[in-house]
Amino acid sequence: MTKVGDLYRSADFKTEKHVPVIELPTTIKPGEFFEVTVSVGKEIPHPNTSAHFIAWIGLAYKADGEPTPYDLGRAEFGAHGSSVKGADSIVMHTNPFAKFLIKVDKPGELIASSYCNIHGYWESGAKVTL
Repeated sequence: MTKVGDLYRSADFKTEKHVPVIELPTTIKPGEFFEVTVSVGKEIPHPNTSAHFIAWIGLAYKADGEPTPYDLGRAEFGAHGSSVKGADSIVMHTNPFAKFLIKVDKPGELIASSYCNIHGYWESGAKVTL
């Protein structure tokens, strides 16, 4: 049986356009909100056409010592140049970029995931120190 975790791929975002990039402040205080940006195509732009696009970005948090991660949110991208006039006949596209405002009280790891309609699931992580 195929396991979901086996379907996710990862790489260096500087050489692979599908990897979600997590950006967060260098200083985080316990119990105070901070902004996290997750995007796909930071160094190498993703095409985002009717035929090839990022459908969604998700963000989770796994606190140190906790058994399971917490699902923080998901951004879905619905505009990929689709039109009744034909694929990519209009200039209406959604860039795979999302901001999350979160607070944590324990150090851990942010886990970002994304889905490309052609190349499947991608993931990355970023340590959170308090």
